[in-house]
Amino acid sequence: MKAIKYIAIASMLMLSVVACRKDLLETSPYNAVSSGNIWTSSNLAKLALNGVYNALLQNAGTSYTNSVTAANYLGLDAHTLSALDPTVSPRNNWSSTFPLLNGNASPSDGMFSLAWRQLYEGVSRANDVITNVESVPDMDPKVCAQYKAEAKFLRAYFYYRLNSYYRGVPLYLESTPVSEFTKPRSSEAEVWQAIITDLTDVINEPNLPGKYNAGDPNYGRVTKGAAYALRGKTYLWMKDYAKAESDFKQVGSLGFSLFQGEYKQIFKEKNEQSPEMVFSIQCFELNTYGNQMTFKYGTRVTRGSCWNDFYGDTDFIDTYETVDGKPFNWDDYIPGYSSMTPAQRSVFFLRDGLESGNGNFGSADYKTLYTRMVNYGSDFSKYLDQGNEARIKAVYENRDPRLQQTYITPYSEYLGSPSGKEITYTLRWPFIQNDTSNPFDLRSDSSTYFHYLVRKFVSEGNELIYRQYSPIDVPIIRYADVLLSLAEALNEQGKTSEAITYVNMVRERAGVAPLNSNEYTQVAGQDDMRNRIRREKRWELACEGALYIEELRWGTWYESKLFDGAGLKQCWGTPVRSWSKNGNYYTKWPIPTTERQLNTDLTQNEGWID
Repeated sequence: MKAIKYIAIASMLMLSVVACRKDLLETSPYNAVSSGNIWTSSNLAKLALNGVYNALLQNAGTSYTNSVTAANYLGLDAHTLSALDPTVSPRNNWSSTFPLLNGNASPSDGMFSLAWRQLYEGVSRANDVITNVESVPDMDPKVCAQYKAEAKFLRAYFYYRLNSYYRGVPLYLESTPVSEFTKPRSSEAEVWQAIITDLTDVINEPNLPGKYNAGDPNYGRVTKGAAYALRGKTYLWMKDYAKAESDFKQVGSLGFSLFQGEYKQIFKEKNEQSPEMVFSIQCFELNTYGNQMTFKYGTRVTRGSCWNDFYGDTDFIDTYETVDGKPFNWDDYIPGYSSMTPAQRSVFFLRDGLESGNGNFGSADYKTLYTRMVNYGSDFSKYLDQGNEARIKAVYENRDPRLQQTYITPYSEYLGSPSGKEITYTLRWPFIQNDTSNPFDLRSDSSTYFHYLVRKFVSEGNELIYRQYSPIDVPIIRYADVLLSLAEALNEQGKTSEAITYVNMVRERAGVAPLNSNEYTQVAGQDDMRNRIRREKRWELACEGALYIEELRWGTWYESKLFDGAGLKQCWGTPVRSWSKNGNYYTKWPIPTTERQLNTDLTQNEGWID
């Protein structure tokens, strides 16, 4: 019963009456909001509010044509070590789509202007509702108050993202004619305070529910629980940890809780309305209304033949602990691994039977594959002709279960359906292509490289019909995130022992040893706990588009993403693409050149040159 989803189709018909940009180089920043007719009835006002929710879909990258842009959730994941790396596919113009990673970013790059445009479009739509909804003649006062509160939450969310990226932006808090889109930037602190003010109004609105239960026709709309969570996140930016603690605790008191079941199942359609989802973008199977996760994360044997434009980050995969909390070390599994060159240790990732020719069936010439890997530099003195696959597979089997529920690791299985028939595939190397008979190797878009692939959000078998638009809702705030944010707020106040309790709730659901339960999980004070919370967030929220803003807030983005040697690597560590660090100012996005041309009162962030 996804009411918002199906109302959204009708809402699209109303987009001509809400703010949108036709062209980046127009002489005025936005089209005028035409309110002459829409505020004459409650039904039209409802469509206007749904138009604000529709702005979330743009941010999620639901459009087929912009689903890999760095401004949306998929693109943001590429900017975190803990999530995904952009593809080696020539289909993706990597250097222009991800300039922050390429080290050549400039204020004229499209990722900055697209984010600005989309988020301000959401702000403008919200402002139109907030300013005009009370004038609707047949509007029930209680419904009117609820609509206004929902629009204020959405405005706060759009400003939350804008301020996280640009650190100080113009504040428009009422419906504004295009001729008056000329304000200078407010300070970062002023924008945070405006967000707090909006969210406080939302929380204080008596006509807004604390939570919607699964199946409620209003599920997916704003609640007090979502407002408390977002206000708590804003207080973290402001370093007001006591207020953040209070807000995060309120979310649990309103009935939100962790999903009780396998971690991977959180991201299935049947569980998208679990009590864990504090706020999510409502998606359904229609072009521009479904999420692009399956399409962009899935493989060629996923139903519909998906593109897997992103891969798991090899350095991040190695951060996942063992199930008892012990830090992962390759040498514990394969002695001498770390002293070998990446090419030499590629031998451990090879399929069985290359030397003898007695492999996993298939029509491939095993002698040719063997020669190929010898020439590559694989150290065959370490090869097990029968047992090589089992040895490397064991490396991943005693790890944090979230690893294999988020990524497809070497020699693990995946249920695909390239032609409507469900088939179990295995990720092997070197790859042998044959989708419909042995050896059923998992086919990706990078068959000349061996990468970690993504499992999270990717459909299995015949779960989904359309590759481009998945109906699975995109989580914006999950209760697991709230718990870990609460732990952070507590730890920053010196309440480390209390913080451990909330981290352990997430770890126990994941199936890993709780903190302070053995020698590996002993917390050695506030600094150690801070690092543990950050790692936990990375493992828990990988591939959800939520971590880039956290890395910016923590001030850890350079060290976690652009460290020496960082880049897209094959599973054994051979670089395929390297990231480049340019200066120390990339943690604040530049004000887009087009916006400064349209509004000369907009000052530029330090370090950026138009």
